Amino acid sequence: MNQKLSALVITYNEEKNILDVIKCLDFADEIIIVDSFSDDQTVTLAKKNPKVRVYQHKFEDFTKQRNLAISYATNDWILFLDADERLTVPLQKEIQNTINDSTAHDAYYVYRTFFFCNKKIRFSGTQNDKNFRLFRKSKAKYRELKKVHETLDVNGTIGILKHKILHYSFSDYQSYKNKMIHYGILKGQELQLSHKKYNLVTHIAKTSFKFLKAYIIKLGILDGKEGWEISYLQSLSVHHTYLSLKRKKQI
Repeated sequence: MNQKLSALVITYNEEKNILDVIKCLDFADEIIIVDSFSDDQTVTLAKKNPKVRVYQHKFEDFTKQRNLAISYATNDWILFLDADERLTVPLQKEIQNTINDSTAHDAYYVYRTFFFCNKKIRFSGTQNDKNFRLFRKSKAKYRELKKVHETLDVNGTIGILKHKILHYSFSDYQSYKNKMIHYGILKGQELQLSHKKYNLVTHIAKTSFKFLKAYIIKLGILDGKEGWEISYLQSLSVHHTYLSLKRKKQI
């Protein structure tokens, strides 16, 4: 008996991506979208596909949105995709074969090929970029206190899929910058909830090291102008993490 698959996506103002991400998920048995009250055509476009069920919920943090999406899934096997990610045909087939394999693990990492401003990025830390994207609902849940860079806790075995997701992260510099700042602020809130204290030396050291790690250690220099921009924006995110933590301290 073939295993059924629930494909999940969380969205906010993704009208440019929503049809393409749904198209590459159409092999799943159901597609569930949890939307944060988009004010563009995201929801209208998504509802055109009969497999899609759309739920709307106010955004608090990424972990809550993801766990909410999981709760709506009717199948044990979950495939989570971001709106700017795409599955190749070989990866679709690998996912189908994996969930129907009696020796399958309970969760799988998937590596991603990263595109920035429509250019394929080979370094800048992206060469190690992998995330949990396929897992059993009965064996995994996102850790509650993580507001960003969500952590999946797996009560079982873990594997890695062979084929990569295509990650069309940002088509322009400003949208990437805005997202990195947003992630940084959420991370600062997360640190505050775990009772971390602001420290200026830590702020400067971690921000500087983030840039050096991406640009030098992870060879961002070989990605040209885009490598410099990615490294800078990653360090900018860390900078805003500690600015956010500092503001919480001052309240």
